[in-house]
Amino acid sequence: MSTYTQLLYQIIFSTKERNPSLTKPNRKQLYKYLWGILNNKNCHLYRINGVEDHLHIITHVHPTMPVSTLIKDLKTSSNKYIRKEGLFPEFTGWQDGYGAFSYSIKAKDRLIEYVKNQEEHHKTMTFREEYIALLKEHEIEFDERYLL
Repeated sequence: MSTYTQLLYQIIFSTKERNPSLTKPNRKQLYKYLWGILNNKNCHLYRINGVEDHLHIITHVHPTMPVSTLIKDLKTSSNKYIRKEGLFPEFTGWQDGYGAFSYSIKAKDRLIEYVKNQEEHHKTMTFREEYIALLKEHEIEFDERYLL
């Protein structure tokens, strides 16, 4: 029997101390680099986008790839790439931790639209408000002291 999966995730991580360093002109270059990492790990990227202080990635995760390892690789490799290419002069690294939320494939189109509209979305909601809403939506217990 073959293996069939549908492991749809929204992955979110932010810059260190929510530093607004991901300036718009070079974000697409970063997104292409992250897509390459996902592709090399047999993950299917549906959408990536973000604003100055964080990223959202909608992807299918290959069943042989632990989510924590994938995110560690994304953050470590992109950190080196950003510094090597000088993409974001004010970038000091990625924040420790991340959010990884699983979804039914039926939510894919809604998620893609949500991530596509990040700039518009963050005109009315901060990253903290958005992140807390996601944690509550997914019924994840958290300590607000650890949410900068």
